[in-house]
Amino acid sequence: MSKILLTGSTGFVGKNLLPKLINLGYDVIQLSSKDGDIVKEETWINLPQTEIVIHLASKTSVPESWTKSYDYINCNLMGTVNALNYCKQHNSKLIFISSYLYGNPDQLPINENASLKPTNPYALSKLLSEQACEYYSKSENIKIVILRPFNIFGPGQSDNYLIQFIISQLETINIIKVKDLIPKRDYIYIDDFTDAIVKSLTLNSNFNIFNIGSGQSYSVKEVIDIIQNLLNTDASVESENERRKNEIMDTIADISLANKTLNWSPKTSFIEGIQNILNKH
Repeated sequence: MSKILLTGSTGFVGKNLLPKLINLGYDVIQLSSKDGDIVKEETWINLPQTEIVIHLASKTSVPESWTKSYDYINCNLMGTVNALNYCKQHNSKLIFISSYLYGNPDQLPINENASLKPTNPYALSKLLSEQACEYYSKSENIKIVILRPFNIFGPGQSDNYLIQFIISQLETINIIKVKDLIPKRDYIYIDDFTDAIVKSLTLNSNFNIFNIGSGQSYSVKEVIDIIQNLLNTDASVESENERRKNEIMDTIADISLANKTLNWSPKTSFIEGIQNILNKH
């Protein structure tokens, strides 16, 4: 079995991916923030040689990226460049975890060829990282798979994310307060996303980009209604009717390319995913 370098191994996705990789027989070298700063070259120099790098490590908070844009672009871009240089040195394949980059899309569902319109510094950092990946793939002949997850959700996610934020409010104050009820998002369950990463491990081609989503979207109001229905609660909902800067109103992933090329499709419905989260609370 191949040896894998997994960066961001202690993050939300990393913690869910790691046991899968180990169960499949992969020898996993973990790189987390306690092992060093991914921006610094010396963090990478003494790492053992591996056949595959799964690069999860990055700064991920969209709101924080507005006030710390330098940190986000520096960490996410230069961390990726260091991963690419490692791959160049060791002739490794790279699986790079990108993000939703399409802004307010021209049409739904959104395929991988849709125009890229990053609407915050976090998304910009991922777009720049993708461009670095494409450059290295062409100039250094590195095999690269880029995954663009839409909204990942699942048990153990922080309260900074909508679903956990709603559940936390129900458990503490029994009132749900949100900024805006209207925006819709395509949610992909964590197990389905890690399955897509696993499927990418054996893809034998030079450069690929895949959307990873569910193919349907839910508004903030619909998310609240589903959670309340599953919990059999009827808490009052207060919306500030405040739209965020550069708010995206709807996202639906066209996942036909991942289905065709990776033989991947999501198995967990949104309601099943929410139920799994509630079962862990």
